[in-house]
Amino acid sequence: MKVLIVDDHATVRMGIRLVLQAAVDVKVVGEAGDGRSAISMARALNPDVILMDLRMPRLDGIEATKVLHESYRVVVLTTFDDDQYLFGALQAGAHGFLLKSAEPEAIIMGVRAAARGESVLDPQVTSRIVAQALTSEARASDTECTLPDDLTGREREVLDGLAQGLSNPQLAQLLGIGQSTVKSHVSQVLAKLGVSTRLQAAKIAYAAGATSSLDKKDGPVGPGTP
Repeated sequence: MKVLIVDDHATVRMGIRLVLQAAVDVKVVGEAGDGRSAISMARALNPDVILMDLRMPRLDGIEATKVLHESYRVVVLTTFDDDQYLFGALQAGAHGFLLKSAEPEAIIMGVRAAARGESVLDPQVTSRIVAQALTSEARASDTECTLPDDLTGREREVLDGLAQGLSNPQLAQLLGIGQSTVKSHVSQVLAKLGVSTRLQAAKIAYAAGATSSLDKKDGPVGPGTP
């Protein structure tokens, strides 16, 4: 799969390139140092996945994502001080979020998941995005958010896992069920909530206060790449 790395720091681009070069099925086809270059290079190179920084000169990652997300899988590379940009990147159409400090295998797995058309959610990033979404939207409304009555106990556990940013394999391991069963439960949860993405489901779970059912289990088993 072809990957375009977008970051205004050459050392960061070099580090990500070295990580991805360890995967035989991943090829870095280009590097861009700003959003405008990212757009032109994406159109010329047609990458499967774009790893996008947020704070860049000329055109930032949010604006570049708005242009690119319909044609390319854009995964945002973020740091712990990028909180003010995260929700904007989600609204711009980002397909996922990874911490720049994530373990190399997590970054490689995230790229593979994005290329398969899946969402890429680091659990640490997911909670911060949802918190921002609640601040911007849910807390601005007096309407109380409640979960559908027809959610089963297992579906509530799956929803809790989505709120933590867990992938299907991680949910399967945590709940002791098969991945195909997890996939079915996720589809049912999204349908019952009336949403189309895992992040939207996570936001509802946080707003409803339904994020504790897995706390008594073994906990997350690593960065999420659903």
